[in-house]
Amino acid sequence: MRSHSFHKQHKYTLPWFKNSSSHSRMFKKVTRSVVNQIDPTGDLVPVHSILDHEHFRPLCLVKRKRKTVLHPSPCYRQTWYTLDDVLLPGEDNRSTESLFPRGDNQDSRQFSVKKSVSDRVDGSLSLPIDSASVELKGVASLTKEWSIKLEKNNIPIPKLEALKTERKMNANHSFIQQLQKKQQDLYVVHETLETSEETSYEESIKAEGSFATQLYAKFCAKGTRENRQGITIPKGCTLAFRAIRLTTTDGSWDLQYFPESSRMFVSDGSSQGKLDRLEVEVKDTCQIFSQLSSDLFVIFLKAIKAVMRDRNLFEELTHKMEAVLDETGSCELKTESPDLKDLLSSLQNSSRCLLLKLAEAITYTLDALDELTEDQLLLLLESLEEKIVSQQLKLVESILEHDIEHREGPFSVDASLLSFSQEREQKLTIAMVEMSGVKLQKDGSAVCTKALPAVAALYVSLYVLDLLSNSD
Repeated sequence: MRSHSFHKQHKYTLPWFKNSSSHSRMFKKVTRSVVNQIDPTGDLVPVHSILDHEHFRPLCLVKRKRKTVLHPSPCYRQTWYTLDDVLLPGEDNRSTESLFPRGDNQDSRQFSVKKSVSDRVDGSLSLPIDSASVELKGVASLTKEWSIKLEKNNIPIPKLEALKTERKMNANHSFIQQLQKKQQDLYVVHETLETSEETSYEESIKAEGSFATQLYAKFCAKGTRENRQGITIPKGCTLAFRAIRLTTTDGSWDLQYFPESSRMFVSDGSSQGKLDRLEVEVKDTCQIFSQLSSDLFVIFLKAIKAVMRDRNLFEELTHKMEAVLDETGSCELKTESPDLKDLLSSLQNSSRCLLLKLAEAITYTLDALDELTEDQLLLLLESLEEKIVSQQLKLVESILEHDIEHREGPFSVDASLLSFSQEREQKLTIAMVEMSGVKLQKDGSAVCTKALPAVAALYVSLYVLDLLSNSD
């Protein structure tokens, strides 16, 4: 009986590691790390999915997502079109291939990026199981190492300028007409960082003793376990890019060099203003969930929990919601997954107006969940089962009341928010918050080590899960 209870409390330990689509997360880790090393304060944008890298090459057309607290930096989505696809033929019928640089100076645009990480964590945890108390001890190590040779490819802006006079925009192209109807901005990729040779990236997590990883709340039977994950990035794969905005008017097109600034936050010293902005953004986007029937609450929560466990389902739902937001007409929503079938069926039967609002709310939720680590998702699932999400939401909200974006020293939160019925729930919560960059002590003292978006993503995730799990 005791062993059954223990297994039930930690039933979410393994699904992520069995899922081959964890490659997507590994690829995103690599591209973000490359951008952070090469252009930490610039406008270089990492590609998030290896499946989409071909859609971010020079002259590819992309759409920019609206800025949010979760994504204060530019974030783009592919369109499956290139600039050549939407321009009328020129007088000489030349292809845009002539815009690409030619010559013997390719080597001068090649360079390497390397990274090596090795962490070792010793720890223990005591927790009650039924009437017994079990003490778990162990050692865990994490190693990551990679080296990537990169090549910078770009279309010189003067060549793009010259192209404006040579080729006009096809105003009758269905894609251009839809963009203008929906008043969406369009951008063209003009610079990329691509791999100049095939690259392998590998993570190795080895645990000895009685817990499964280097973290606090994922445990298994005593012994030794080693988990290796790897991804091979092919030659010519786009890792990052720069894009410039296009404007179109009656068949002519132009490049906008100085777009209007739309910073999410203005540094006015008011921490409460930032929390207010986040609360308004979350409620405006996700409050539509509160209008669902009790039956739909159950269906939506089931689907969200499913995508938190399974990366394949996560990507499937993401792509379907983006397709809904991109389409001007009806969008057929079908799936082979029993975990998503009920959700997509209910969306399919919704009015067009309601469908768009729900798709936007689901996409916003998925964006937040995508910013969390795999271990945070597991801890969130456990938190749902333990019914402590509401208290965790209040805790994270109290953290956001402080100016964590600019605070360098320690601060304090209400210690009562760290008071749970079981010590394990407290440790679980502290671990989950720490993964977003806020180190907490039991007395409420805290230090922030990451930027605001990491904590904001946790806040949004807790908000939606709390809303959907309190349908009664």
